[in-house]
Amino acid sequence: MNLGLQNKVAIIEAASEGLGKASAMALAQEGATVVLCARREKVLADTVEEIRSATHSTVEAIPADVSKAEDIEKVIRFTLDKYKTIHILVNNAGGPPPGDVLSLTDADWFHAYELTLLSVVRFTRAVLPRMVGQQWGRIISIVSFVAKQPTNDLLISSTLRPGILGFTKALSNIYAQYNITINTVCPGNILTKRQQEIASAKAKNQNISYDEYLQQVASTIPANRLGKSEEVGDVVAFLASEKASYINGVNLLVDGGVAKGIF
Repeated sequence: MNLGLQNKVAIIEAASEGLGKASAMALAQEGATVVLCARREKVLADTVEEIRSATHSTVEAIPADVSKAEDIEKVIRFTLDKYKTIHILVNNAGGPPPGDVLSLTDADWFHAYELTLLSVVRFTRAVLPRMVGQQWGRIISIVSFVAKQPTNDLLISSTLRPGILGFTKALSNIYAQYNITINTVCPGNILTKRQQEIASAKAKNQNISYDEYLQQVASTIPANRLGKSEEVGDVVAFLASEKASYINGVNLLVDGGVAKGIF
């Protein structure tokens, strides 16, 4: 299927690995020019070469910490200086730390607020005027299924991520008239590197093997397996495309059916 993404310019955040990398790969496979940002320069450079080699698309990268306003401005400026426009924005960031209300400090909350929520606001605010001017844009925020179904041990994430859903819905109402769609993707249990690290730690705490722990998790998912990063990346590419031009303000679960609510 041709998604009509040739000649589109996309920014993907936290794209050196995991869901950001998978989204960048999927967009590049469809012919989009992709600009990646992430904190770790060496890992980011390796990802650029991997995506270039696999897709033969134009891939650029700029090191950035999306919790910092000046770094977000740097990414936007780099992209506009080089390509004069931005068509697609994929908001993405590493997850906040686990913990409960008694163990999490003010510093934990403030940093997570800047990383998880304010980065979405800042990037979105920066690209919207350009998208309005060209009468075309796609903004997709990768969130988590906990935005719809809070999880006790992911308290910060369960608090902040629903705010992104509200932010998305409100903006989708305002900017649809400019041919801009704004949606979120809410992944469930996806076997990224971060999830592998979490699984290893939890398996150790439970005194079971890594594989046994993954089987436990899989048994709670109707699909009876964990998801793959590419399955999220493909959804992001579709939502960025002309094929999804009438999908707007949607908070889309990609979770194998693990979330139990209707909405």
